[in-house]
Amino acid sequence: MGFPKPQGLYDARNEHDSCGVGFVAHIKGQKSHAIITQALEILKNIDHRGAVGADPLLGDGAGILTQIPDQLFRKWAQDESVDLPAAGDYAVAMCFLPQDKAARDFVVAKFEKFIAKEGQVLLGWRDVPVTLDGLGKTVIESMPVISQCFVGRGPTCADQDAFERKLMAIRKQTQNPLDELAIKHDLPGLTELYMPSFSSRTIVYKGLLLATQVGSFYDDLRDPDFVSALGLVHQRFSTNTFPSWKLAHPYRFMAHNGEINTVRGNVNWMNARRRTMESDLLGSDLDKMWPLIPHGQSDTACLDNAFELLLAGGYSLCHAMMMLIPEAWAGNPLMDAQRRAFYEYHAALMEPWDGPAAVAFTDGRQIGATLDRNGLRPARFLVTDDDLCVMASESGVLPIKEDNIVRKWRLQPGKMLLIDFEEGRIIEDEEIKAKLAEEEPYEKWLEKAQYKLRDLDVIEPELAELPQPTGTLLDRQQAFGYTQE
Repeated sequence: MGFPKPQGLYDARNEHDSCGVGFVAHIKGQKSHAIITQALEILKNIDHRGAVGADPLLGDGAGILTQIPDQLFRKWAQDESVDLPAAGDYAVAMCFLPQDKAARDFVVAKFEKFIAKEGQVLLGWRDVPVTLDGLGKTVIESMPVISQCFVGRGPTCADQDAFERKLMAIRKQTQNPLDELAIKHDLPGLTELYMPSFSSRTIVYKGLLLATQVGSFYDDLRDPDFVSALGLVHQRFSTNTFPSWKLAHPYRFMAHNGEINTVRGNVNWMNARRRTMESDLLGSDLDKMWPLIPHGQSDTACLDNAFELLLAGGYSLCHAMMMLIPEAWAGNPLMDAQRRAFYEYHAALMEPWDGPAAVAFTDGRQIGATLDRNGLRPARFLVTDDDLCVMASESGVLPIKEDNIVRKWRLQPGKMLLIDFEEGRIIEDEEIKAKLAEEEPYEKWLEKAQYKLRDLDVIEPELAELPQPTGTLLDRQQAFGYTQE
């Protein structure tokens, strides 16, 4: 399944979607299988936000993002005599492999080559156990071969963050040139390769599934040894799109309800920065990752790629999200001057990814959610007396007694909700943004770098002598082609 070729008035670039999103997390970071069960229940309860085709067994896609279930994988490793390193020192690549065996063998060999080339350790492959009961014929026919590749941290990576950056370089090099290789080797199935996740912290189980099928399809999700402190779920409703396995959410860091209306411009700007972009953390690996945003992806997939790049470059989770989806700051007299300077400074580095958006995001250590500046997508959350936080597209996604709820509210336009598992608390929007705004002297940097039109008569006195415009504002607007819109 996927986009049809351009024909007549149809162009896949105009596709948008609007969906259901939610998560449940233990604020103190306590892992349990109950979190998985509750997350899947949230997914079932936002089923109405998804779509079903003419075939009632064909939906637009659904999935769940969790922390790495180390306990489950350690049990598998013991059975298969795989020497699995400590948690955090190995990563799991969730792979959608081509159905064609020749293409599958080619991409597996290519992937393993880059693992070795980048100094990491191939530990083994695991066939992901699935149950096909209840799946439609179309879903089964388009289903990829689903496998997990286990990769150990090599000696070249000093810590887990360095390991994560290296995993990104491996994945990008494996996936990026597949279109050309498919033509060169006459293996069209090569382009079917997709990695929903490749991390030492998180993993994504998703597919062309109904909300009620995710838990029954992936056997792992029903195993009591599958434990996590978070479960981020998504039910897709593609307004005018065509469903596919890889376009289901969550992506590697986020799930999104809404659409990014500026995505073409955002992607073009990212590509335009290629020759000026550099990173001390990524170093020469940055050149191995182009294109940073592959062609033909959905708006959310593009946003996820940009978010991933900023995180790899050293930005924190909240810092990166504030750059990509800033709150309304220009002309806001009520905003703190330091925060306004933060946004104004970063506006020169990254244009906003604009549109009606409710985004839930996580790197496995923190989980949060934010609304776009206009707040045109719903996001409600509650906190219980046993340290659970539940956020979703609407209220009532879990049957929680009112007596157990200590806080209940909604995300407001431009605001952010963040849970830090290491600190074991919810960090409020004001604290997040005040801390980031105070980290650097953004106001001083702006004063040194900006020239404002109202100050030009001081800098260039002769400009003050230019004739002043006459006539009404409307006359001048019409002279320059402004319309009523």
